Amino acid sequence: MIAEILIAAFIALGGIFGFVGSFGLLKLNDPMSRMHAPTKATTLGVGGVLLGSMLHAIVVEGRISAHELLITLFLLITAPVTANFLAKVFINQQTQPKDLPVPGDCKLWATHNKPEHHTASSPDA
Repeated sequence: MIAEILIAAFIALGGIFGFVGSFGLLKLNDPMSRMHAPTKATTLGVGGVLLGSMLHAIVVEGRISAHELLITLFLLITAPVTANFLAKVFINQQTQPKDLPVPGDCKLWATHNKPEHHTASSPDA
């Protein structure tokens, strides 16, 4: 009973952190801020799900799962290194946050608050 509650808690916490990281990736103002959301919160989210999965494998299936351990190690090594490389690119380019595009300014961003443009059809059409 306690193991099932812990498994559910780890998975729920992982989901909450994943949601917060994804939300931060979409809603933060500049790319340097948006970089921190997936590298911090989403890493914790995936870590919570992996901990729940490892605990389930140990308690329910009676085995130690090497797959989750390898995924955790890979994630904990690659996410900070990637964030560090991205930050160094911005520093080396000497890009100021005010010079970077925001999601609403870029045509490639799919935002939910774009005004709809209605064009009047010409009588020739």
